[in-house]
Amino acid sequence: MAHRLGHRHDGNVSEIVSKRSSRNAKLAKIPLGIAGRAAVGFGRKLAGGDKQEINAELNQKAAEQLFAVLGELKGGAMKFGQALSVMEAAVPEEFGEHYREALTKLQAAAPPMPAAAVHRQLDQQLGTAWRQRFQEFDDTPTASASIGQVHKAVWADGRVVAVKVQYPGADEALRADLKTLNRMAGMIGALIPGADVKPVLAEISERTEEELDYRIEAGYQRQFAKAFDGHPRFVVPKVVASAPKVIVTEWLDSASSVAQIIQRGNEDPEGTRELRNRVAGLLGEFHFSSPSIAGLLHADPHPGNFMVLEDGRLAVIDYGACAPLPNGFPPILGQMVALEVDGRYDELTQLLHDNGWVIPGKTLTHQEIQDYLRPFTDPIKTETFHFTRKWMQRVAGKATDITNQDMMKTARAMQLPAEHVMIFRVLGGSVGICAQLDAEVPFMKLMKDWVPGYAETLRTAS
Repeated sequence: MAHRLGHRHDGNVSEIVSKRSSRNAKLAKIPLGIAGRAAVGFGRKLAGGDKQEINAELNQKAAEQLFAVLGELKGGAMKFGQALSVMEAAVPEEFGEHYREALTKLQAAAPPMPAAAVHRQLDQQLGTAWRQRFQEFDDTPTASASIGQVHKAVWADGRVVAVKVQYPGADEALRADLKTLNRMAGMIGALIPGADVKPVLAEISERTEEELDYRIEAGYQRQFAKAFDGHPRFVVPKVVASAPKVIVTEWLDSASSVAQIIQRGNEDPEGTRELRNRVAGLLGEFHFSSPSIAGLLHADPHPGNFMVLEDGRLAVIDYGACAPLPNGFPPILGQMVALEVDGRYDELTQLLHDNGWVIPGKTLTHQEIQDYLRPFTDPIKTETFHFTRKWMQRVAGKATDITNQDMMKTARAMQLPAEHVMIFRVLGGSVGICAQLDAEVPFMKLMKDWVPGYAETLRTAS
């Protein structure tokens, strides 16, 4: 409950920071447990058990163990779990609802740290007189994430604020988790068909140090807040104060989180269709327009970071991961889409070769490029596109189908240039949320409005 400041609670920080050996032990149990159950299942099959029923049971238990461990831990395990949760729509139906439910749960809050640990962090980050900067501070957190939790408070000037406090030891836990998870990437990828696990882990690992310093996040958020100040459709809360492990921002009262809207859509598809379409359109517009408006791309697309306010605007939080794009999206992206739309595959193939999308020494024909891209091009064939789980499953299945030798040959000859990795990861995450929303989005209008190179390339053809 909220209280007037002027005293502090005693507590032991060690209660909320697991030792590295304990964390690694929990993560290590995942492959051991799965291997053990697989052996038992194999024995049951030899004994004449129903193979489909046994496989379903093994899948359910494997999913439950994997996501129970990831959900229990903070740090890299939870961050990785949240990244995977965006891919929920790509999980094939035959793997059952247990995968979907387990992935969705990872968007929820982690167990909180006690008030004493919070106060100690505030002592260290804002100074021992930090209570004088607040009129009120609620010791009960309102939300928690991978490396910090959020408290509601009232700033000295009367503004209601959100105070995000990093968990003590979060830096060590995050680094340790990521090392362990990287070693387990192959096994986890096999458990979750459709999820591109290794690049997700690589990206999280690369941005670890940046996300641990809340001053960097505050800088990104200030830039976004200034650029979107007064925008009729988007809200970015302003930063009030920041330190390496504490950030104070304006408080937002939301009507619904996007995660809640997804859940309501699962329960009542027809009754929420208009809302889901509008929210997905706003989400797409925010990601497509941000590089042009703010010079940045919000790079943590999962439903917990987006909220719909009472007035219908989309509020966006958590700016720990952002990609600087001071000149907007690279024009080559618009050029590629325009050439695909026009069917000018000879020019598209040359563009890919010339700009590092084909591995040096490899050669691809325009027919191979056309065949490779075909499964992914549905959203650019019409002005609007209905993103569904079924579509996501089909695309993910074709992209990872090792039995399609022609597809795999082309994939092995191509590479995603480093400067485009984050862009594709974010847009892929945004598409994943749209599929979870089962929403129709004006995808091509967003492309025409916000991605340079598209309209110019079409004009060149006319």
